[in-house]
Amino acid sequence: MAQPISQLPPPWLTFPLGAPHRVLSFAPHNGGFCDAKRILWREVRNADLTPELDALAWLREELTAIGAQDEVCFLTSRKLSAHVRRKATVEDTIATAMVTAGLSNAERIGTRLPRTWKDWGTINIALRLSQPLSDIALIEALSLVAEARTAAVLDAGVELPTGRATGTGTDCIAVAAPPGEHAFVGKHTAAREALGRAVYDATAEAVRHWLLESEAW
Repeated sequence: MAQPISQLPPPWLTFPLGAPHRVLSFAPHNGGFCDAKRILWREVRNADLTPELDALAWLREELTAIGAQDEVCFLTSRKLSAHVRRKATVEDTIATAMVTAGLSNAERIGTRLPRTWKDWGTINIALRLSQPLSDIALIEALSLVAEARTAAVLDAGVELPTGRATGTGTDCIAVAAPPGEHAFVGKHTAAREALGRAVYDATAEAVRHWLLESEAW
């Protein structure tokens, strides 16, 4: 059964997993390995994240207030209505990706541009796979999501003084799957094809939206 895109009003966006899933992420809340039923976005304005704010403690309090302290959560200054959701099915594997993207602090891997704390954007990616995975396979899946993200950003052709952008300085990824013993999701598998297609398509579309909007700024 299809899951609703959002179960909470703004400033929250919810990516429901339907049942407890094993999640691997480097999200600011509940990063690493955990078990969760949802992946959340909390929208903030750049002005909210002042230098003196303990953003992680603040986010923890916000999640506790809505009873979601056990879930995985991203932070974004991108408007939540700009999220993009894409699904790909390959053989018996379904991959669903949801992405928000802003490139105001775009970077090229291996380089670093001068920034101020006001210049923050990010690409947040949540991926749900239908195939049960081991923790080792989740690590491989997260690396493949990052590869698909990078390919989409490279193809967008965002030129920087240091070369073509490959992402932003604050990108974040969460990968979820039912717990299982399947140990591989390499490039020759259906799971890899499905997740790569879903993440690439969602990221490319989210980046395209941001680029079109940013032309008017």
